[in-house]
Amino acid sequence: MLSSVAGLPLKYGLNPQQARARVTTPGNGPLPFSVLGGTPSVVNLLDALQGWQLVRSASAALGRPVAASMKHVSPAGAAAAGEVDLVTRATFGLDGELSEAATAYARARDCDPRSSYGDMVAISHPVDMATARLLARVVSDGVIAPEFEEGVVGILVRKKRGQFLVLRMDPGHAPPDQEVRDVFGVRIVQDRDRTTIDRRVLGDVAHLPEDLVEDALLGLNAARYAQSNSVAYVAGGRTLGIGTGQQSRVDCVRLAGEKADRWRLRRHPRVAAAELPSGMSIQDRVNCLMRLVEGGLTARESALFAGFQRPAGELDAGEKRAWLAREVPCTLASDAYLPFRDNVDVAAEHGVRCVVEGGGSRRGDEVEQACREHGITLLRTGLRLFSH
Repeated sequence: MLSSVAGLPLKYGLNPQQARARVTTPGNGPLPFSVLGGTPSVVNLLDALQGWQLVRSASAALGRPVAASMKHVSPAGAAAAGEVDLVTRATFGLDGELSEAATAYARARDCDPRSSYGDMVAISHPVDMATARLLARVVSDGVIAPEFEEGVVGILVRKKRGQFLVLRMDPGHAPPDQEVRDVFGVRIVQDRDRTTIDRRVLGDVAHLPEDLVEDALLGLNAARYAQSNSVAYVAGGRTLGIGTGQQSRVDCVRLAGEKADRWRLRRHPRVAAAELPSGMSIQDRVNCLMRLVEGGLTARESALFAGFQRPAGELDAGEKRAWLAREVPCTLASDAYLPFRDNVDVAAEHGVRCVVEGGGSRRGDEVEQACREHGITLLRTGLRLFSH
């Protein structure tokens, strides 16, 4: 049953020193979610509601379950249900057959597993036992979903000494036509953006492979519900890297590209074959492998890796270049237009073969020319999808 309380006390505001915090609805009506476990904070709810909008929209566009790993009101990763590769299975200790919801979250968490530490999880479909077992293994703050199968809530509420947040969202909730924000004693009122992200926003895509179209739609949804400026690299129905919140868009493109490279390099045979101590936590294993991929190990880190059962040194520059040359062609989706061609030049260095952007830049012709030079398909939506 959804909450009928005209307001819910929160753990605290954005910070613990902001001790008094509540959540209400316009007109003090019932909340569109119920709390099945834990006590939410302001950050928890901002992440949960942002994530819910992302997975609901993306799932409607793709026709299958979608999950997002949210951190600080931006997705660290987002993915549709699909194949879970050996690296992802090894990272999270997954065996046997997984449900669609479980594959969606495993793939989303694996996009940037270091950043996902302590995430808020959003899942478009009911959380089943397979998904709950995965959630029980990782460090996470909570989950929002439309339903939970029998016995699942009992498993989840034991996390974090009973503080793991479990939110059941009303899937039929329709927000008001206007949204309101108070900032420093000033009230801002604006129309809610009701744009539907589906294949119609991409224009004529009949000549394009279906997987590319789906990646474009997932990327647009990920960028839309990330702090602007934002871009997302997508391949195979999952984000490989998301860049958000930078004042320069090309910095977002570069940051997301570096994350996408790390995702690929974690699949380098030498990194994937590293045998880490069995007593290591999942997150310690993730952090170790990330450092192997990044290189520049400290003396302490080098000594640590030398003590592994199967020693694995860091990848040198040549190994990285050779592996990344076996690129995974991917799509770059931007929440607004690309202002300069340098965005395309940087994206091409990271394997991008399709760019989705709003269009309308004064230098749009230069952006288009850069795409032609790099053999990149360019799709323009005519949309700006800022989130602040």
